[in-house]
Amino acid sequence: MRLAYPARLDKHPDTVLVSFPDIPEALTEGATEAEALAEAKDCLVAALGGYVQEGRAIPAPSPSVGTAEVLLPDLAAAKVALYEAARARRLDTSALAQRLGCTKRTVQRLLDVDASSRLHEVEAALRSLDEHKPLAVGTA
Repeated sequence: MRLAYPARLDKHPDTVLVSFPDIPEALTEGATEAEALAEAKDCLVAALGGYVQEGRAIPAPSPSVGTAEVLLPDLAAAKVALYEAARARRLDTSALAQRLGCTKRTVQRLLDVDASSRLHEVEAALRSLDEHKPLAVGTA
C-alpha cells in the first residue's frame, strides 16, 4: 500500500524546514535536506495519528508535481486506510471490533499508527471491510 504526501522544503542557512500543504499540522526541520526528509516521515506519521485520535478525515494527498514527496511506511499507510474505510462505513471501534470478531483493544491497536502491529493483520481487517464479513485478526 503506497501513500505519499507532497512536501515543501524551505532552505535556510542553518536548517531545512519541511511542511506539507495537505497536512498543515505537520512541520519539521533538519540540518540537511536528507535529515529534514527523514524527520518529515516521522512528523507526517505523528500528524496523521492525531487526525485518527481526533476522529478527523484524513486529507488525500495532492499531486506532488515538482516537489519532494514523503512516503508513509507501509504499516502506517495500511492503518490510515483501515481508519478511513471504517470511518466511511461509520463504524466506531466497538462496531469495527464486532465486525472483525476481535476485541475493542485490538481494533484500537490496529488503528494506532504508533502501535506495533502485524501488517498482514491490518490488511486482513481492511479486506474484511470490503468483503462485509467478519474476520478474526487477533485478540491480544
